[in-house]
Amino acid sequence: MLDPDSCWQAVCSRDSQYDGQFVFAVHSTGIYCRPSCPARRPLRRNVSFQRTPAEAEQAGFRPCRRCSPQGLSPAEQLDQLVSAACRLLDNSDKPLTLTQLAARIGLSASHLARAFKARTGLTPKAWSEAQRRARLEQQLPAADSVLDAALSAGYSGTRALYQQPATLTPAQRRKQAAGEQLRYSIVPCPLGHLLLASSAKGICALLFGDDPAALLTELQQRFAAAELSMDDAGLGDSLRQVLAQISEPQRAAQLPLDIRGTAFQQQVWRALQQIPVGQTRNYAELAAQLGSHPRAVARACASNPLGLLVPCHRVIASNGSLSGYRWGLARKAALLEGESADQTQ
Repeated sequence: MLDPDSCWQAVCSRDSQYDGQFVFAVHSTGIYCRPSCPARRPLRRNVSFQRTPAEAEQAGFRPCRRCSPQGLSPAEQLDQLVSAACRLLDNSDKPLTLTQLAARIGLSASHLARAFKARTGLTPKAWSEAQRRARLEQQLPAADSVLDAALSAGYSGTRALYQQPATLTPAQRRKQAAGEQLRYSIVPCPLGHLLLASSAKGICALLFGDDPAALLTELQQRFAAAELSMDDAGLGDSLRQVLAQISEPQRAAQLPLDIRGTAFQQQVWRALQQIPVGQTRNYAELAAQLGSHPRAVARACASNPLGLLVPCHRVIASNGSLSGYRWGLARKAALLEGESADQTQ
């Protein structure tokens, strides 16, 4: 059963999150639209709601030509075009300029740049560079030299590799990152088990799980080139702060963090840290705050390696549902319930 009040609110805010969940019909014009239709908002008394375009047409309404409620929405069409652009960049032997990419996709360069940045958090050039960097990271451990790895990844030489500041140089990464050591500890907690890992700069991972062995495997995969050592005693105070925050959310752990991610991911994670205890935000609100797209924000949340300390559990769907959580919806619900209860005491 559709809730007319919620549907009308979605129409008023032109919320694309509701596209595909219902359509609204305007009795004064005989037209039906998707919730995000950019056309002038009709009077409430002239509007009714149907679950599907077929229901609206059976009732005698015809589809809006502006928002095309029968097919893909304009946002969904852009999603597909950006996905196609990503594939072109990934499979191109030579770097494509924005103009070349836009001509292949069929959009203007400025339109493609805005849509690409909103959905991926990166410019096409930065995306291409990130993919090339990822290929380099895969090549480095088995390569005979840094130069061989660079050429295989698509670089013309090694100069560009050393121009960007990094914790470890390409040479160190090729040698399995002998210069970086991470300490970790795995302990039981009210949410199952948690793994806490720290570098010389601060906490770099807080992972939840049911199986300690699986948590260690995840850490090894995330920091494949680092030297890992268990340090229950050295991380004892940090663990106590984290466990205290789970039990009493107002006692937020005050720990130095070594947050590793792209510039956009770190922008999202900083925004998450600003959400007060006991409150939530939805993906669309964060996207609007950051000038991005809800899907890009959701991907950044899913990539968060610092559960609880970077509170991605405080982000929910626009309809109020919990949506996804990389450590399971049960843990997300438990964290939110604990924070809500702590606020009422």
